[in-house]
Amino acid sequence: MLDNPPILTIYRGFTRPDPALVERFRGAQTSHLADAMQGRGALDYTIKPLDPDNAAFVGSALTAFAYPADIAAMFGAVHEAQPGDVIVLANDAFTKTAVVGDLAAGMMKNKGVVAFVTDGLARDKAGIVATGLPLFCRGIQPNSPAMNGPGVVGAPVTLGDVHVNPGDIVVGDADGVVIVPRDRAEQVLERLAAIRAAEARAEAAVRDGATMSEGGRRMIANATIVA
Repeated sequence: MLDNPPILTIYRGFTRPDPALVERFRGAQTSHLADAMQGRGALDYTIKPLDPDNAAFVGSALTAFAYPADIAAMFGAVHEAQPGDVIVLANDAFTKTAVVGDLAAGMMKNKGVVAFVTDGLARDKAGIVATGLPLFCRGIQPNSPAMNGPGVVGAPVTLGDVHVNPGDIVVGDADGVVIVPRDRAEQVLERLAAIRAAEARAEAAVRDGATMSEGGRRMIANATIVA
């Protein structure tokens, strides 16, 4: 038999990355970042920006886990948030109630939170968009949650099939959200530079009339042809 957990548990022992390191990821295209991590790192495609025209952000993950139909963890994360944080709230992909609304989004914006990402749902879309806070979720659901707990802030979470540790680097754009593990950040940045250079060469080739990539040409040259 499980003991009833505390209404809210907050872990404060994690270290946020150096803001200068986070800033080096600004403007990175999420697809390029995924390429720099062996084609991985992006959250499930169902987690999309509420406002694609205001989707670009980069920041440090402040993780939280909200039990279904409850927002104690969401408000706990708002309390713990520091400027530059991205609140990453796992909600077990619950779809019966929202886990965030426009008033909470406004509070996050006031605290300097740069984005909110959840595998749950939001409500009050127009009001959220008006706050200017980039917000990623699985969709809109007007039903309201409770605030009874339990909830956890500052511990590792999994959402959108990706494991997220507090202090990981989070990058978003109109295509989605990518998680860069903090302990791999320098390696990913090095790889990202090579990816960007290769993409620039490929884009130039397409502008010049290319109809196939170099990799595609090698594959076709080695294909087995059956007449």
